[in-house]
Amino acid sequence: MDTTKTDQPTDTAAQPAEGEETTAEGAPNAVADPQEAPDFEETSDDLGTPPPAGTPSVVPGAAAVVGAGLGLASLSGTWLGTMLQERKQLTGQIKAQSGAAADQIATVYGTPWHTTALVNGLFALAAVVIAGVVLLRQRRPVTTGAPWVTAVAWGAVALGVIGLLIAAVMGLDIFSELPKVPASPNAPAG
Repeated sequence: MDTTKTDQPTDTAAQPAEGEETTAEGAPNAVADPQEAPDFEETSDDLGTPPPAGTPSVVPGAAAVVGAGLGLASLSGTWLGTMLQERKQLTGQIKAQSGAAADQIATVYGTPWHTTALVNGLFALAAVVIAGVVLLRQRRPVTTGAPWVTAVAWGAVALGVIGLLIAAVMGLDIFSELPKVPASPNAPAG
């Protein structure tokens, strides 16, 4: 009976193949050969690589949605416009304590109305500018944007233009004039 003692393990599954190195746990290291290592620079999923020039980003879509929201806000009114209108109305009531009736009407009703028109007009103008920038950037040949971005941007332009028209009409008192105090029959003419 010939017994020979070897230093090699008998389990062939745990032995590294020829050319492989073992890790600290004794398992074979499959990437030990530098010639067979994967090339991480060629993969497009690498986080450090910027996207190609033709890839659309989220910014135009977000800007188009913001423009549409501002255009809608210019038509329906905003919290800021309401707050400024109420403030102007309160200061108008304070000033109206001493003054002519026409001045009281102008300060209590006219100034808040024009303040609302101004705020809504600013929101409409912001909508038109933001949507216009998105549309100009979508026309560049480098940018190939999604069709919905262009559609939302055109909607924002339409809402903004309508908001600007309504703000201008409100500011110029075309919808309705300020109420006028009728002349008193007992007041002297002149």
